[in-house]
Amino acid sequence: MLKFDGVAVFVSVADAGSISEAARRMGLAKSVVSERLAELERVLGARLVQRTTRKLALTEDGLGFLTHARTIMREVEEAAAQLAERRGTLSGPLRIAGPVSFGILHLGPTLCAFLAAHPTIDLNLDLDDRFIDVAAEGYDAVVRHGPVGDNRLIVRRLSASRRVLIASPAYLAAHGMPRSYEDLEGASAVLYANRNNDWRFSDKSGARVVRPRAALRVNNGLVMRDAALAGLGIALLPTFFVHEELADGRLQCIDIGAEAEGAELHIAYPPNRSASAKVKALVEWLRGAFGDPPYWEAGIHRSAGPVEEPS
Repeated sequence: MLKFDGVAVFVSVADAGSISEAARRMGLAKSVVSERLAELERVLGARLVQRTTRKLALTEDGLGFLTHARTIMREVEEAAAQLAERRGTLSGPLRIAGPVSFGILHLGPTLCAFLAAHPTIDLNLDLDDRFIDVAAEGYDAVVRHGPVGDNRLIVRRLSASRRVLIASPAYLAAHGMPRSYEDLEGASAVLYANRNNDWRFSDKSGARVVRPRAALRVNNGLVMRDAALAGLGIALLPTFFVHEELADGRLQCIDIGAEAEGAELHIAYPPNRSASAKVKALVEWLRGAFGDPPYWEAGIHRSAGPVEEPS
């Protein structure tokens, strides 16, 4: 008969890369892990792990079984979590993905507070700026800045987000304060590398695209902020990157009388997670923690607005 503890050991060995490390992670003796793995192989009638003196590798049968073993583990964990939820307790695994820089500045601290309120939740947070296939990669939810184009997902709005033109006082003193689209065309700019090298605005006359001269292209918003602080040029950034620097005067907003293209913060999750009390609680927690308008908008001059990048 297939035993759950053998499946758990196999998944742990596959993840850890060695029996010794799997034993350490599970708090078991190495001999116990070896015995449970050997028993699982006897029950299945297949060698799952190839053991050598230098390394451990999964066999072809092991690789094939691993996908099913992970599914078994997750379903058992979710079943236990659902029982706890029925008793009014949020517990069990919760796997979340989010953009790197926003995660560092805002999502991470907010999730720490969420865990303090729900200490029996086992949270796994992955920060990654790449596109994540939530359902295929096994996430419970993903936080995104900008539109979510995957119609397989349930999408919930968390908060508005704006982008503003910013520069350091030193840069503006040396080059002057831009007042028009034409001024921006001639400015030095710090641009986000993962989108077209242009800025989009709207005013009473309609939409307008500005293509400034790039002093730096980079795929990270925090580096863009730091480049602007160093006086390298003007950047167009979400307010969640620069609210502290604007408040203390290290950066200044630039008002050309037009709003930058906008976006919102969303959380998206697969339909099969929609009934999860943990996901529902997380959505409400993030909405309450960020606010709408969000806390990073407090005191910022309103003349510009947001878009999907950078994250």
